[in-house]
Amino acid sequence: MVVHSRYLDIASQIRTRIEANEWAPGAHLPRLNDLAAEYGANRDTIGRAIAALETEGYVWAVQGSGIVVRYGTMRPRRPRGDLVKRNEQSLGYSFPSASSQEVCVRHGHAVNAPARLNDPRIAKLLGVKPGTEVLRRLRVTGPASEAPFQINISWIHPRVADLVVDVDANPAAGEWLYRIEKAGHWPIRWVEFHRARMPSKEEAAQLEIPTSLPVLEIVRQGLSGSDDQPVEVTEYVIASDRVETVHVLHRDELAQAPWPDSQDGSGGLTSEGES
Repeated sequence: MVVHSRYLDIASQIRTRIEANEWAPGAHLPRLNDLAAEYGANRDTIGRAIAALETEGYVWAVQGSGIVVRYGTMRPRRPRGDLVKRNEQSLGYSFPSASSQEVCVRHGHAVNAPARLNDPRIAKLLGVKPGTEVLRRLRVTGPASEAPFQINISWIHPRVADLVVDVDANPAAGEWLYRIEKAGHWPIRWVEFHRARMPSKEEAAQLEIPTSLPVLEIVRQGLSGSDDQPVEVTEYVIASDRVETVHVLHRDELAQAPWPDSQDGSGGLTSEGES
């Protein structure tokens, strides 16, 4: 006998209502007691339904503020390519993880100050020992009308930190990379490493997501054009329901058509049983 829990039915109904735009992104759902009365269920059952929707990324239960509808399920997802662009109105760059038609703003306070780099993975990519004090640029960004989209943390190698220590850490301040390149490291070459992981409590709070929702972590390593050694490493942390990556696959020469003079791929071959 298969037992189907009531909370799953209620979660499904609320999910359908969210997808139908009954509650706009950023809006608050009714209180648990009100939902319990509407669905004829107890508060605990409604709580389990909300927890299920929170895990799926549909809502975010904010202590003291209520249940907020997530933007990730309602907004167009951003295809992410691999093209680095020069900003039209500044000397900086636009990287794929932040590229879109939307204007991103800073959420909260930005930081541009020395800090100890204790993460051995990031330290290795930057070419320093774990625990080394390096310049850290921290900013949380996203469209002005939405919850934060991504956390950006740039770690600057000590050999170039003095060039950018006075540059404001706002979303459009790409001047810091320009300064590094102008000082003899042109052109910086970037390599990215992508992985999915669970967020820390601090990251979840900054992105306004539950700790049960995975994040996409993109680590960008910037290599000097003069000696191919690291000058910066930048981490992007993005809620997994708000981004997708797109990669165009290309054929190797050996993966071309194995038959001669083929233009349409048919090559005169026929299926079994045909002449």
